[in-house]
Amino acid sequence: MLWNRIIVLVIGYFCGIFLSGYAYSKSKHQDITKMGSGNAGTTNTFRMYGWKAGLITLLGDVSKPIAAILITWLIFHAREPEGVRLLELYAGLGTIIGHNYPFYMKHFKGGKGIACTGGMMIAFCPLEVPIGLSLFMITTALTKYVSVGSIVGLVSFFVQTVLFGELGLLDVTKTYRLEVYGLAAFIMLMGIVRHRENIKRLLNGTENKFSLKKKTNKEVP
Repeated sequence: MLWNRIIVLVIGYFCGIFLSGYAYSKSKHQDITKMGSGNAGTTNTFRMYGWKAGLITLLGDVSKPIAAILITWLIFHAREPEGVRLLELYAGLGTIIGHNYPFYMKHFKGGKGIACTGGMMIAFCPLEVPIGLSLFMITTALTKYVSVGSIVGLVSFFVQTVLFGELGLLDVTKTYRLEVYGLAAFIMLMGIVRHRENIKRLLNGTENKFSLKKKTNKEVP
């Protein structure tokens, strides 16, 4: 089972390294990592290029963990019927790591994994999506900060995973339940750490507020 964990992490990683926002910017002969916040995720792409580019990036990033989890299920549902749910979560984790730290980017700088986490929730436990998405949208609307909504969504993912696990709704055997909770906690903490600069700006009052208006495609110095 150890090697299976490693295998699906690798599968997830290589599903995750394709950065939709970066690819979109390259199609415009630009580099999203040198524009706006310098992040290759959905929010910065939306700010720099508008809602169509943001939607393309969102769909691309959401689809990656779904693909990784589907591949994992196809390979292991018959071989590891009791452990396949745990392996699916490892695949989702691998995708987020690949998205956040793609090997081919300078300083391994990718996105922050929020859209990937959302895609993982869709594939791993769709029951978590309505509450997680609602909390993200409400928090973002009230505060005008996507980063705050993202952090609330990450916490929601962990809390719901534990709650649904204890209620027996995750279809995870007792043998692997605590490991699933540990992985969910790790994913939550990794996402929060990726937002550390946002947290600093929030505390300093300099964080960018969310706006539906497209910003000028200005490169970061």
